[in-house]
Amino acid sequence: MNARTKFASHVALAAIVIGISGDYLLRGAPWGLNILILNVLFFGALGYFTWRHRPDLLTRSNISLTAAILFFASMFVFRAAEELLVFDTFAILGLMGVLLLANLNIRASIAGAFHYLVGIAWSGITSVFGSFLLLGSDIDWKTMPGGASGRTAFATLRGLAIALPLLFIFGALFMSADAGFEAFVNRIINIDLSIVAGHVALTSALAWLSAGYFRGALKRFQTEPVAASDVPEATADEEQKVEEREGSFVDRMAAEAPADDAHILDSTVVEHINRSDPPDAKTPDRFENFVTAPTIKPITARFARWQNIDNSKMPAVFTLGTVEIVLLLGLLDLLFISFVSFQIPYLFGGLDLVRTIPDLKLADYARRGFGELVFAAALVLPILLVSHWLIRRNVASRAETTFRILAGAQIALLFVIMASAVQRLVILSGESGYGLTTVRFYPLVFMTWLAIVFVWFGLTVLRGARNRFAWGALWAAVAVLGVTNLMNPHAIIAETNIGLMRQGRNFDAYYNADLGTDAVPAILAAIPEMSHEDRCEAQSTIHHEYRILRANWDIRSFNISRRRAFFALRAADPMLHQQEGCPTYLLNDRNGF
Repeated sequence: MNARTKFASHVALAAIVIGISGDYLLRGAPWGLNILILNVLFFGALGYFTWRHRPDLLTRSNISLTAAILFFASMFVFRAAEELLVFDTFAILGLMGVLLLANLNIRASIAGAFHYLVGIAWSGITSVFGSFLLLGSDIDWKTMPGGASGRTAFATLRGLAIALPLLFIFGALFMSADAGFEAFVNRIINIDLSIVAGHVALTSALAWLSAGYFRGALKRFQTEPVAASDVPEATADEEQKVEEREGSFVDRMAAEAPADDAHILDSTVVEHINRSDPPDAKTPDRFENFVTAPTIKPITARFARWQNIDNSKMPAVFTLGTVEIVLLLGLLDLLFISFVSFQIPYLFGGLDLVRTIPDLKLADYARRGFGELVFAAALVLPILLVSHWLIRRNVASRAETTFRILAGAQIALLFVIMASAVQRLVILSGESGYGLTTVRFYPLVFMTWLAIVFVWFGLTVLRGARNRFAWGALWAAVAVLGVTNLMNPHAIIAETNIGLMRQGRNFDAYYNADLGTDAVPAILAAIPEMSHEDRCEAQSTIHHEYRILRANWDIRSFNISRRRAFFALRAADPMLHQQEGCPTYLLNDRNGF
């Protein structure tokens, strides 16, 4: 078995183990500890293979990306907010894509947003299709141990892998078509075929995707040096020709060498070559070239060129000169100035000014503007990045200066617009508003990231260091999302609304109690202060949550937030049942215990 087959077979075996483990772990719902364990298994295997076969990929960038992935996976143990865990999942998948860039000869730390999109796309492609190459090309089945019996065993496994899905499909169809046949199959096979099919499908999918990702992360896209033992020995005639060629080369150097360089001839041929010629100019012997000179396949060469991709090969009609930059950013700046001129009085005049404007209700003002301003702020970033990338090279100096002035002005105006959006959020969630919700909280988190990114844009792109921008923006997103996880958003939302309730504002008991286990401690503490109607609603809602927690205990689903809420609800159960006079449908729900 050669080295490539051995490596590929180990990857396939690790993927099968991950598939079987994942099938067991992921069946514990809702997800918690199982997600962290599965990620530790996956990236532990990836780290082991990298250490054994690709130590060149053990860079600080890759290690930090892996650490960030495991951090977001660990949040499944600490947080139960569904929206937050969805964001964590997308963060894991995105970072897995960026992690593959190193194997494409692209340095993630100086790559652009385009490269990150390529990495994410490559992650999906290689996960889906990489296993075909791993099993069909990387593994030389003829060299597998076991001889004829081993080949027969692998042929049997491949045949079963093809036949079993078809048997399940046709068997299910025939059983649905005839009750007698269904009873006959159930007597012979006393198992639920749908359950078996589900286990096989999930195990196969996880193993297949893992093997494909491992191959995309670790496979060398260049021809590896051939071992000297694999090179056929040269015949006596061939060796004599080599010696004659080397001898004539020495004689020719001696004849052509100047008198003052005669001391060079005292050295060996190899030393002379090393002194007089650059390393790339050396013409190796054909046997040496076959053994040690790796050749890069075209796909890797293309990947390497993507590191510094620019618009030099684009038709001039698709690039931007100074005039286009002035018109594009200048007109946008004028539009921003006109809008900001309306926002400044609101920002500095306070809420009283908003209330004094005829036909403008405070709630309408706040609700109408927030979402639009968040979208406008997010749209500016890709416009600036793309327009900067499209600047024509032959006018780069003048156009760059113009871009920096107009883009800097646009960012300054944008911060005023973002401040207006934040003010509208304060109105919506403050003393004169309707409280805080997830729909209002997470856009605020996104705006925080945008503010950091625009500052970073000014420090990098506007100062001629564009290749540092994407890496900083990526880690800003990691930091903001990480801090958001640590803040416990649902608890903050519930506590904010409870604070407004204490000031006499309306309190949506059902919404706040339904935020999940992250908010349960805050809701329990505030129940004695609620009105009778809100107390009944909150008790019924968290009782329902308690029933779910008690019925679905599974160590695979272990989550600190859910366990803490479970014990708190169990301790508070006698107090919660003391309330009388609640509506019948709420009492029936609570008495379901």
